[in-house]
Amino acid sequence: MTNKSLCPDFIFESSWEVCNKVGGIYTVLSTRAKTLQETIKGNLAFIGPDFWLNKENPLFIEDKKLWPSWTKKAAEEGLLIRVGRWNIPGQPYVILVDFTPYFAIKNDIYAAAWNYYQVDSLHAYGDYDEACMFAYAAGLVVESFYRHNLSKKKNVVYQVHEWMTCMGALYIQQHVPEIATIFTTHATSIGRSIAGNHKPLYDYLWAYNGNQMAQELNMESKHSIERQTAHNVDCFTTVSDVTANECKELLDKECDAVLMNGFEQDFVPRGTKFAFAREKARKQIFRVANALTGTEIADDTLVLAISGRYEYKNKGIDVFLETMYRGLYEQGIQRPVLAMIQVPGWVEAPRADLKDRLKYDTVYKTPLVDPLYTHILHNQESDRVVNFLHSHGMHNNKESRVKVVFVPCYLDGDDGIFNMPYYDLLIGDDLAIYPSYYEPWGYTPLEAVAFHVPCITTSVSGFGMWANKLVGHQSKISDGVEVIARNDYNFNEIVDNILSVIAEYSTFDARKQEAVRKKASKLSEKALWKHFIAYYFDAYSFALNKRNKRLLK
Repeated sequence: MTNKSLCPDFIFESSWEVCNKVGGIYTVLSTRAKTLQETIKGNLAFIGPDFWLNKENPLFIEDKKLWPSWTKKAAEEGLLIRVGRWNIPGQPYVILVDFTPYFAIKNDIYAAAWNYYQVDSLHAYGDYDEACMFAYAAGLVVESFYRHNLSKKKNVVYQVHEWMTCMGALYIQQHVPEIATIFTTHATSIGRSIAGNHKPLYDYLWAYNGNQMAQELNMESKHSIERQTAHNVDCFTTVSDVTANECKELLDKECDAVLMNGFEQDFVPRGTKFAFAREKARKQIFRVANALTGTEIADDTLVLAISGRYEYKNKGIDVFLETMYRGLYEQGIQRPVLAMIQVPGWVEAPRADLKDRLKYDTVYKTPLVDPLYTHILHNQESDRVVNFLHSHGMHNNKESRVKVVFVPCYLDGDDGIFNMPYYDLLIGDDLAIYPSYYEPWGYTPLEAVAFHVPCITTSVSGFGMWANKLVGHQSKISDGVEVIARNDYNFNEIVDNILSVIAEYSTFDARKQEAVRKKASKLSEKALWKHFIAYYFDAYSFALNKRNKRLLK
């Protein structure tokens, strides 16, 4: 049987981050939804966990008139769901499911997964149970909707993201073979664990045995379900060439397709709105920094930022901090520096003393006590960023040429201090720095350049590899993105290289800065979803052809 180009008539897609903004996959799905919806004329339904049962979810617009016949049937089947629209551009259909009832039959679910697919759930701990119960519930939702609303003649695809939704893909593979399944891993659980446990990932990747490392690092269940799903779905995909190699070595399965992460321009203001938004962001950044440190922030201050998950080594937070420390003594940096560390920690509350100061529109001359962070943390004494700043004597004194502000909260517009969403602050940065050690794709640098903010990233990030390939050489800051070579052992070299780039950028006049910012923006346009969506349709076709062959057996 030869493969032919097949297009889905209906797509289901599930993720832990549907209507649940916790990480980069939310950005992948929410920015792609409009383009995908327009391409397949709205025949798309996202499935997410219902965490907001008794309170309003600002990301979910409930519509009780949607699919009335099916929702009645689903209720009779015992499915606890709410249907409506995801409050993002395009407003696609969304089904939220309460998965808590399935904990009662957890052992039966795990036994079936072992019997059919040899998924080892015996060593499960932490978030494994919660994720698998949601995935299982999502699989039941897909099965119910398909049987009630869709003809067997329809080409239907079910795509799941990360190990957290694998159980649902395996359920569909077993119980509804008419549906083609796709599994996308955005980062292998074992690869992330190897990197996070300070083991050299890149030089020894070829020598690692994924199963053995999972046992050593107590990752057996997550690795098992991810590995078995990769081997059993109709189409296995990932998000970059760097992770495709990781999958081949650690999951013993080559990817069938690479689905790079794109972006949409809807989020980026244009023309005079852009200039106004940038000015507003800088004003708020400087205002908070002044209220915290008691130092008036000069207009020509170079605003640097790092953001993303709080993974101290994997995201290069350790490199960023060391760079800022050495920057205190780097004579080549021609402008004062304000460095923002925007990574969500275990927040207790916004600082009350800082909130009090921000009530008044005034310039403060004295610092707050310990003027390093905007929010109080539950684990203040053991927090690695705070401890680094303290141990290295970085106290944001008036004479400090480099000031560092730790913003350990989700910037959702309601954090109590900035009260502006992440994108509304990002636009005010001069230079974004993401010196990641483990970064399968790298949404943060893509978001930065989309908002005309030049950035620094590394050669081991998917985005960095893509940028190098796009410009045809090792990308430099003059191209809009500086890609610094990173390996398992060149920590000090990376710090020195980043310092050199910051020093170089600090000498640019307004015209040169604007030219670099335009280069960054132009680079981001190459990663719009309208360019990347074709890869998804290649994956859909691959999965549907595989399904057809499977059904003929």
